[in-house]
Amino acid sequence: MVMKNIFLIAVIGIFMSMSSVAWSYDMEMAKSYEKLFSTVTGGKAGKELRLVKPEDFIKGIKEGKAIIAIDVRTSAEMEVFGLTLPGSLAIPVNQLFKQENLDRIPTDKPVMIVCQSGGRALAVGTSLRHIGFKNVYILKGGFKSLVGYFGPKQAYQKIKPAEAKK
Repeated sequence: MVMKNIFLIAVIGIFMSMSSVAWSYDMEMAKSYEKLFSTVTGGKAGKELRLVKPEDFIKGIKEGKAIIAIDVRTSAEMEVFGLTLPGSLAIPVNQLFKQENLDRIPTDKPVMIVCQSGGRALAVGTSLRHIGFKNVYILKGGFKSLVGYFGPKQAYQKIKPAEAKK
């Protein structure tokens, strides 16, 4: 009986030690995110997360800023409508972090991440900055906010960007 209890305690101990490993988290990764989000506080949180309002995005295009927009929606969503800005890219979020697609993202120009309503763009933009891209911004509210920004008259007018600045 004593042997049985010792064996049972040993099995429970092994199980508990293994389960704690399975339920633990990556502390090094947590520290890197702590550093990434250390400046995201109070009223400047949106700026620190690099959220850009639709009006500021359109203003930049009209001023001729060389902004590269990346649409990270699904292929099915892109079939309905998509970006037509010069240099824009359409890379679904589930394919974006493949080496060949990361290599397509410029590091010398501002990059605007766009999705339907901003959620995926926020995740992608944060992740891209986390792996070293310094020039990444997120369209706040995604295409929904962009559509809401334009009234009926503007919706049918082509945005005429000035000559892109380098």
